[in-house]
Amino acid sequence: MPDMTEVNDAVVADLPDLVHLRTQMFVAMGPTETVPGWPEHAERWFAALIGSTEHCIKVIRVEGRVVSGALGSLSRSQPSPSRPFGQDLYISNVCTLPEFRGRGYATAVFEAVLDWGRQLPPPVRARLFATAEGHGMYQRAGFVPNTWPVLGVDL
Repeated sequence: MPDMTEVNDAVVADLPDLVHLRTQMFVAMGPTETVPGWPEHAERWFAALIGSTEHCIKVIRVEGRVVSGALGSLSRSQPSPSRPFGQDLYISNVCTLPEFRGRGYATAVFEAVLDWGRQLPPPVRARLFATAEGHGMYQRAGFVPNTWPVLGVDL
């Protein structure tokens, strides 16, 4: 746990910091295509999520600046033989600014999102995409690789 640093819900004043964190997340993931204007779209996207009952954005602030954050987004699960009902909690945007890494901040915001998910009516299944750096933290929380790999295409 971070050294006496509180985990809080994100607020509208955090929008620029949330976009900056998202930028740092993509830097950590490696080179990606950058479309001009994407930060403005990201800020509007985050703004729509703050205060939503379907989303949870947890942050840690140091001297008023967001230095770490995580997002949980809730969706209904499709019926399947092993999960006939329930909800999915998709966890994303788990990131800490490089100069603040190694202090337990990512673990704290990630666990706060998990705690939010645990308070929802069960069953809730949590899912996420992991970078190599985050694998250990997620595995310690009980996450295991999915049997079926995710495939995708831009339409």
